[in-house]
Formats: sequence, structure tokens, C-alpha cells
Amino acid sequence: MRRIVNHRKNLGVSDKADLKELKSVYRNLMKDLHPDKFNDNHEEKLIAEEKSKKIIESYHFLVSIAPETVAETLPEYMETINNATIIDFEYKSELLKVSFSNDTVYEYYGVPKAIYVKLVNSETPGRFARRHIFSSYIYRSTTKQVAAQ
Repeated sequence: MRRIVNHRKNLGVSDKADLKELKSVYRNLMKDLHPDKFNDNHEEKLIAEEKSKKIIESYHFLVSIAPETVAETLPEYMETINNATIIDFEYKSELLKVSFSNDTVYEYYGVPKAIYVKLVNSETPGRFARRHIFSSYIYRSTTKQVAAQ
């Protein structure tokens, strides 16, 4: 959850921000901080590059968890959680990353360690996750990011 809060802080938006607001804020910030505006001063250009990278990362992250994006990708998500099997999962600081047999990867935010421990100890992790994780936490697909790296 801390990651979500930090990304919202980077853009200066609330948790109620929709895609339209995210896009507007992003464009305005990039207009002000675009590195090409600082061609005369190398030091300011480097600072602008770093800030713009953070803004771009925050924008893409927040778009990926926005309610509109979740609604748009819901059919694919439901197909994955209902028909693909879990092949691997990782947990670190309330972030659960789940890899599925159909080559998709989802991250779940705000997952308590106790839930992760129960997942690990479950005889049927897929069933446990469907009941206690998949529809209970903010999630996003990371498959595209993984493929791009």
C-alpha cells in the first residue's frame, strides 16, 4: 500500500482520481518538467530527467490499478484466476506476486503476512487464493512489464 501512496504523492492526486484526472495531471507535470525545456542548463536537465522518470512510472502504475482499467481487463483476469493454475508466488512487504500457468503475472497490494502464511500452508493454494486474495486486494497485471524487460 505504501507504494500506491508514494505514486499518488508523486503525481499529487488523491485516491479518488480517475483516468481523466490522472492523464491531465500527468500531462501538466510533464509540460513543466520535460527535460527538453532545460537544454541550456545540464544540471537542471538531469534533475528534470529524474523527476520525469518518476512521474512516468507513477502515472503508468496508477493507470494500471485505476477502476476503469480493472473493469476493462476484468474478463481476462477472471479467465486467469478461474482457469489457470498458480505456478509460483513471491511475497515481500505486503506485496504478493502470483505467476499463473497461462504466462500472466499479477501483483496484489496490502496483503498481510498472515494471509501469505496461510497461502503457503494451504493444501490447495489456488482455492485459498480464490477465496481470500484474488477479489480482496488491489491488483494489477505485470505481464506486459515483464515481457518488455
